[in-house]
Amino acid sequence: MTKQVTLRRTLPLPMIVLYGLGTTIGAGIYALAGEVAGVSGYFAPLSFLIASITAGFTAISFAELCGRYPRAAGAALYVKQGFGSEHFSTFVGLLVVSAGLVSAAALVNGFVGYLHQFIGIERVIAIVLITILLGGIAIWGIAESVTIASLITIVEIGGILLIIAVSSESLFSLSINWSEMIPPADISSWGSIYFGAVLAFYAFIGFEDMVDVAEEVKDVKRNLPLAILLTLGITTFLYMLLMITALSSLTPTELANSEAPLALIYEYHTEENAFVISIIGMFAIINGALIQMIMASRVLYGLSSRRQLPTVLSIIYPRTHTPLIATVVVTIITLMLALIGRLGSLAEATSLIMLTIFSLVNLALWRIKRRDPHPDGVKIFPIWVPITGFFISITFVLIEITDLLASYFS
Repeated sequence: MTKQVTLRRTLPLPMIVLYGLGTTIGAGIYALAGEVAGVSGYFAPLSFLIASITAGFTAISFAELCGRYPRAAGAALYVKQGFGSEHFSTFVGLLVVSAGLVSAAALVNGFVGYLHQFIGIERVIAIVLITILLGGIAIWGIAESVTIASLITIVEIGGILLIIAVSSESLFSLSINWSEMIPPADISSWGSIYFGAVLAFYAFIGFEDMVDVAEEVKDVKRNLPLAILLTLGITTFLYMLLMITALSSLTPTELANSEAPLALIYEYHTEENAFVISIIGMFAIINGALIQMIMASRVLYGLSSRRQLPTVLSIIYPRTHTPLIATVVVTIITLMLALIGRLGSLAEATSLIMLTIFSLVNLALWRIKRRDPHPDGVKIFPIWVPITGFFISITFVLIEITDLLASYFS
């Protein structure tokens, strides 16, 4: 009898943390810093802290669930366990895949747009070559592909630390009025802080992708929940330090009016062209596309291995222990979407999809905890955590729907 080929557990804690940081700290923060500063002003660091806390409830729910059910296609599995519906679970899994594919295609287009500033290559050729390269890396092996993603993540974090380093003189200057970053006791300023937190919330999304490689993590019940919480903590620290640095260098208006606020800070302090920041931004974009493709292939694999999708998608390539067919399918669809190029409305809808999934996952954990409150060998959090996460997520869903309706009828 032939031994069944399975995914290989090769990812230690440091690598899965870097994977999480890579999917969370993307190119978006290089522009989002200015947007949040434009809304919250000098209170932007507080907006990021509040956003971290609100995202943290759902992150904690994912941390407990991946300990309870350490398998691929996490969100779909959690919904199945919580609501007992296989069809609903499959629908949620396909929503996750759809969001990942649209995001990957949009990021490939974004990368090609940057690439045209340096190389005069035909758009279609560039998209085909980049997408096939990413698909090849994903097939190569989980250790190899996550190693590449991790190295790029280190470069991304290095870019943020570079901005902080060149700004260190102003950061520690006695001329900074730290009291400007502390809101008054009255509620007059809290409206802008809240709306800034709504924007900043999206800078913390990414932990949900980490659970989809659960079957490739070493000591998964310990390492994966810990990695999710470490990712959130490190991200929060970097974002808040970055915002404090930015506001110690430039005014909120200057940051908000710049399309590349971090590059502007670099140029302000060094009086040099921010070429290196643009290169790092390119790496951040392509890293995000790679991670989204890895995630989508693992969700398809997970659904297929549980007989919720055709079993051909769960075929593992024996040499690399990666889901070959699922990755090829993901690569082809990403390529097709990237070539279409008109992804604006779909990309906007991805955040609504993910927030809806967050709501369902929190609700599923609440139902699971009522049924099985104390499973053995799993880190358990209080039941009010998923309840709070559900209400926060559903509130963001309603905000997104209101914005979409307002833009549609305007």
